[in-house]
Amino acid sequence: KQKIPAVLYGRGEDPIHITLPGHDTMLALRQANALLSINLPGAEEKLALPKQVQRHPVRNTIEHVDLLIVRRGERVIVAVPVVLTGEPVDDVLVNQDLTELNGSAEATSIPAPIEGSIEGLEIGAQVLAGDVALPEGVELQDDPDSLIVSINPAIAVETMLETGEEEEAGEVEETEEQDEESAAE
Repeated sequence: KQKIPAVLYGRGEDPIHITLPGHDTMLALRQANALLSINLPGAEEKLALPKQVQRHPVRNTIEHVDLLIVRRGERVIVAVPVVLTGEPVDDVLVNQDLTELNGSAEATSIPAPIEGSIEGLEIGAQVLAGDVALPEGVELQDDPDSLIVSINPAIAVETMLETGEEEEAGEVEETEEQDEESAAE
């Protein structure tokens, strides 16, 4: 069975090098901010948050994990994914500037992805970090005025094609004029 090397550190303790079961670790790390329970031989159970996951560049398999020791009741700052829900009005372009928000939460109550609604939003509408409803016990650590989403007018593909064709036609005319001047010399 595949084993994944890891280092467990934090809380003023010396780093502990361990190996984790490959399949179980891979499944646990699919969830953002997974809280792992690590049982060490001859020691008490440790709770840990993954801080860095190194993956193979081609196979995308996990090669190493850095785990930060946390305690129950301790507040930690984590990046929580923002998932957009709902549909804006028709013919708009949705620009999502932030895909994560930094929040402070109790180590054992880290929120799942946060939902931000864009239902019915019209051109010019914006959703700021301070507008998103955070789960109970989570405090926003980012600037409340940070832009998450903006709703902009959609540019029709036909308009882009027409503009592109006109520019190309103008370039062709200039080239023909230059050729005529060169031939006259």
